[in-house]
Amino acid sequence: MSTKFGLIGTITHDFITYDSGQSFKGLGGVLYQAAVLCGLRKEVFLYTNLGEELVLEVEKITRDWKTLHKEGIRNVPGPGNLVYLHYPAKGERIEVLRSVVPALDPSSVIEDIAQLGMLIMIVNSGFDLKLSNWRKVVQASSCPIWLDIHSLLLSRELNVQRKYLPLAEREGWIKDVSFVQANDKEVATMLGQPDKIPSEADIFRFARMAFKSGAKAVFVTLGKEGVLVLTSENSKKISAPSAEKVVDTTGCGDVFCAAAAAKLAEGEDPFASASFGLELATKAVSVKGIEETYLLACSFGR
Repeated sequence: MSTKFGLIGTITHDFITYDSGQSFKGLGGVLYQAAVLCGLRKEVFLYTNLGEELVLEVEKITRDWKTLHKEGIRNVPGPGNLVYLHYPAKGERIEVLRSVVPALDPSSVIEDIAQLGMLIMIVNSGFDLKLSNWRKVVQASSCPIWLDIHSLLLSRELNVQRKYLPLAEREGWIKDVSFVQANDKEVATMLGQPDKIPSEADIFRFARMAFKSGAKAVFVTLGKEGVLVLTSENSKKISAPSAEKVVDTTGCGDVFCAAAAAKLAEGEDPFASASFGLELATKAVSVKGIEETYLLACSFGR
């Protein structure tokens, strides 16, 4: 029997600009993971609050995703999560959050959790789920859990540039999680040093914290350099293959997450799973948006 994936996160409406003058807009957030998993022919149960102004567009995009279960999508009033992203030629991207949906009620996840073979939680906004409710989900679960830290450590003010801030309750989020994903900036912030570029020793310190909390593997994404995969017995840096062309880098970490988790659920080890995730993520920079990402994943799932 194939693994059933539970997917918790937030669907966003992204407005993306570059120094070159290029701009894109479209749906994003947890839909990237859903697109990849459905494209790889995995059964997906999506749990999210969706702004009512985005409902029709989500329905249009996902109507042919035959393995997507939408009963866990709850429509709420308003525009949903509106995210403005600017990618400068150098340095960190600039993110401004204009509006958010309320935090998810986890009851539907807990009701379904016995049938899930893997649960993936992506903190798309930082407002997605309260820690107390996340702990209820984790405690009810008997399946492996993947946590993508993502926006957990970003400041939670609207209409201003978001900044990385240390989080006192950080260990509560990773406790009893099987697989932890973070980029180097998120690692530094988890260690209480948001303005520091983490050294290899820092990354290993973060990994030890995760292992002590129950993690089996930690995936530290390094952009163009690839990903550092750490287990309690071994570690390996996996280099990213060369991208044929770069159209849009938004969602690459999301693509990596879903593809690697899919392979883990098939029984691959963390290193082989990360290699597959990195391969698909590298291909994804040459396409734009959710629909093209889904079609790309379909070509890998044949």
